[in-house]
Amino acid sequence: MKTIIVLLLVTFTAFSILSFRTSALAVNTPTEAVKSTVDAVIDTLKDRGLSAPDKKQERRSRIKALISDRFDFEEMSQRSLARHWSERSPEEKKEFVNLFSELLRSSYIGKIESYTDEKITYGKETLKGDGKYAGVDTTIVTKNVNIPIEYRLMLKEDKWWVYDVVIEGVSFISTYRSQYNQIIVNESYSGLLKKMKSKLDEINILENKETAGKGKS
Repeated sequence: MKTIIVLLLVTFTAFSILSFRTSALAVNTPTEAVKSTVDAVIDTLKDRGLSAPDKKQERRSRIKALISDRFDFEEMSQRSLARHWSERSPEEKKEFVNLFSELLRSSYIGKIESYTDEKITYGKETLKGDGKYAGVDTTIVTKNVNIPIEYRLMLKEDKWWVYDVVIEGVSFISTYRSQYNQIIVNESYSGLLKKMKSKLDEINILENKETAGKGKS
């Protein structure tokens, strides 16, 4: 199993949940919404008009737009910082959300460009908390292994937003929460921000090198 494939398909589904309404006006179930957006992202990746090196940024911008519109970065930021969130000032919270979201987007964009026709099957859909929370079970089907993934969503203003992804029983949020807490306790909150900014710089430098290399070929 290649980690790049897992991250690819996680991004397809987890960052792209569309709205679901329980009223008579409802068009999509959570699962149908996931599938429709997955198809839209895949279409973007397969668009030959966006495959040229000079179109790379445009393609990434389109994918980032899908990610940003359907993924609740503020909710995930709050859950990741846990008790440390309440200790932050409004300005610090805004800074963290911006950095956290950009780091996630930048981390995954390069990986999803390696899409190679892996398949996704859709399983059980569960509503929780009086219908305000939902879980969507899916499976990534590869040649060598099947990877179960659960997407956890919450309903805000008649729209489903993903706030966590569980891959083979491991929660993204729990993982971030543990890592971030350890850094803050052992170092400081400013130490955490420094590490996040450094990681983002590394990703950006790598992206620039890849773009420059493809432009010369």
